[in-house]
Amino acid sequence: MTVWDEALPGAPRALLVHGTMSWGTDCFAAQRPLAGAFRLELVDRRGFGDSPDVERSDYAVDAEDVGRLLGDGAHLVGHSYGAAVAMLAAAARPEAVQSLTLIEPSPLRTAAAHPVVRAAVERIRAAYASAEGAGEVSPQEYLRQSTEAYGMRLPEFTPRVLRAVRTAMRERPVWDAQIPLAPLARARMPKTVVNGTWETAHAAYREFVGDALAACGEYLAEMIGARHVRVPGTDHLPHQERPDVVNEVLTRLWQG
Repeated sequence: MTVWDEALPGAPRALLVHGTMSWGTDCFAAQRPLAGAFRLELVDRRGFGDSPDVERSDYAVDAEDVGRLLGDGAHLVGHSYGAAVAMLAAAARPEAVQSLTLIEPSPLRTAAAHPVVRAAVERIRAAYASAEGAGEVSPQEYLRQSTEAYGMRLPEFTPRVLRAVRTAMRERPVWDAQIPLAPLARARMPKTVVNGTWETAHAAYREFVGDALAACGEYLAEMIGARHVRVPGTDHLPHQERPDVVNEVLTRLWQG
């Protein structure tokens, strides 16, 4: 865990959980300015960043880790895969979560009652089965297929990036996670779901998963009683693409 803390002693704690193919300081670099008022604790999930290797990354195991890291209480933020981790941790230890923020949550199966999400789950399952049948590709090719095909910039092939990709290739699929929503609906902490509006995303990216992620966020917010914030001009990384908006959301939530 990396700690960013330039605040006065006793400042509110915030635990931040990254998504896939990333790590704490990479995912939440744009939230660094918040360390002037809050103690930011950035988790590297198992197999990512500075955490040890793991045979298979698993959101349920990560949630147990995060539950312990919450200690006596902290604000909790999760992005994408990390949002599923945060949901499970908050459901298990609601008394330790001072507020819950889910950025582009991706446990699509949990929201499969929504027709757009249900169609995406079927589409992703078919693509997943096809990829398994084609045999294992290199991390470089996996990263290329995950970015360039959807109009995104191909990151530099640094050792840390390729390690994150290798771990992601062996992850337990988060889109197929079934997260219990009743404990979160009962929990009394303030809850916020943040989504991009996806109108500027590449058409293939939006069609394959973007519309479903937006619908998933809307569905989850309604089901758990969360405020739903849509950030214009962003897609799956609203906290990186419009940190001015997301950091203001977080500041108000954590100060409140």
